[in-house]
Parts: sequence; C-alpha cells; structure tokens
Amino acid sequence: MDEFEPTLADASSADRTPPARDPFLVALGERVRAARARRGMTRRALAVASDVSERHLANLELGVGNASVLVLRQVAQAVGCQIAELLGDETTGSPEWLLIRDLLRGRDEGDLRRARESLTNLFGEAGPQEARQQRVALIGLRGAGKSTLGKMLAEAMDVPFVELNREIERVAGCSLPEIHNLLGSVAYRRYERRALEETIQLYPDAVIATPGGVVSDPANYNLLLGHCYTVWLQATPEEHMTRVVAQGDLRPMAGNQEAMDDLKRILVERTPFYAKADLALDTHGKTLEQSFAELRHLLATKPGPKPLS
Repeated sequence: MDEFEPTLADASSADRTPPARDPFLVALGERVRAARARRGMTRRALAVASDVSERHLANLELGVGNASVLVLRQVAQAVGCQIAELLGDETTGSPEWLLIRDLLRGRDEGDLRRARESLTNLFGEAGPQEARQQRVALIGLRGAGKSTLGKMLAEAMDVPFVELNREIERVAGCSLPEIHNLLGSVAYRRYERRALEETIQLYPDAVIATPGGVVSDPANYNLLLGHCYTVWLQATPEEHMTRVVAQGDLRPMAGNQEAMDDLKRILVERTPFYAKADLALDTHGKTLEQSFAELRHLLATKPGPKPLS
C-alpha cells in the first residue's frame, strides 16, 4: 500500500471539513504573491530565481505552506525585498519607527501622500517644483503607449525623448534580457537607479518613457515622483497584451498558458502605485490620435508651468 493512501481508520477523518487555514500563513501568502506580482514575475520565474519548487511556492501563496526561514529568505532575495516585508512587521526596528508608525496609523491616502511628499522634501529627494513640472515621465504597463505617445509628445514640446530602458542598457553595457538572466533583478534595479539619476541630471526638459516595473522599487519610484511630472497611461489587460503582440513581441505568450491571468494580477498589484502619478490618461478604446490629443490637453491645463504651447 502507498504510504499516502488513507487506511479505513482514516476514512472518516478524510471526509471531515479541513481545518481553517492559519491567518498568519494566509497573510504571508498574500504578501508573497503581491511582491511577486509587483515585480512582474510568474511563479515559474520566482521558482527559478529562488531555487524553491513551484509546488512549494504555490502552497506558500495559498497559505498552506509552513515555510522555513531559509525558504523565506530565498524568496525575499529573489523578489528584491527584505524578509521583514514578507513577514509584515518591518516597522518595529527602533523606537522612532514605532513612533512614526503610530502617527501614520489610520490615516487616509491623502494624508499619507502629504506625509510622503513632506519627507521627500525634508530629505532632499525632490527637485524644485518648477523643474519637476518641466520633465514629464510616462508610467504604466508594457503596451500602454509610453514610447509611441512619448515620442509624439516630445516632438510637440520640442524637448528630448528618453527611453529609460535604452539608458539602462547603456549604463549596464548589455541588453535587458542579459541583465535579468545573467545579473538578476537586484543588479537591474541598480542600473535603473543610475540611468534615472543621469537622465534627471542631464535633461531639465524631457519626456521620459519608463519601464513598467519602475513602481516596484520604492527608492527608484520616489526619485521619479520627486523629479518628474508623472502621467499614468492606462489600458485594459487585453489591450496591453494585444499591443505588445502587435509590435512583434510574442514573449508574453511564450511558454506560459496563463499569461493573461499573470498580466491581470500584475496590473492589480501595481495599480495603487501607478495611481500615485500626477495625472492619469485612460487610452481604452481610443485611437492614437485621440489619446495624444487628450494627453496634450491634460498637460496644458495642469497647474504650474505649461510644457505645451
């Protein structure tokens, strides 16, 4: 008899309702899944990066995996965060953290945003407000139209157009796939930071098309928000996928039958971060010309210096 086959004595217990999942493990699984989605990683990709089996990761994300500390450390390293972020108690490291956390507890999104902006200014992470408004950064998932609309906008504004992905490749001295496959996500974020810093320093007036995952690194996203006027280009998951495939890039579908589900989850997890942009433009169901006209109108009517005549 197979060692996992239930005996007659076990039959009655097998019919019973399974015990409720431990709330801590459920919450842990949600945080792991959210961290993976924010970084645009499939479960298979995380399994490879962390050297943890897909089955173990599936159980962990479902809240039924009693993960060891070593496994959690591997997963945290693979998604580029501290293990405390997965455990959900990273703000207990000092009395000051505890006092700050207490001040922020229960605040709404508006209050928290003002607190973040004040801290950004306090610690010198933000540029002058007038300079920030002259540098427009487009954010959103792949296929949102950042490159196409960005080039059109830069031409209309008569300012340089910067594709941050190309700047990352220049700084790294190799292609994006080589960075991810050979050097890993931590190295990629480091090159992304350098490329963004150099772009801000070199271009007081510019339109910047950013990588879709720039919002998944808090330090890099804070830098972007502090020095650029940001516009979130929105579209439906189906439109994102269709546009990427139409450009001849079939990688979203390669070896992944659940590509659309992965894309939807990535969008769900990143949406609260994209929503921190100064403006949002929904391109759903609109032609390129319609989207561009609306983008110009939004920027022409925003407060502060007008980038468009």
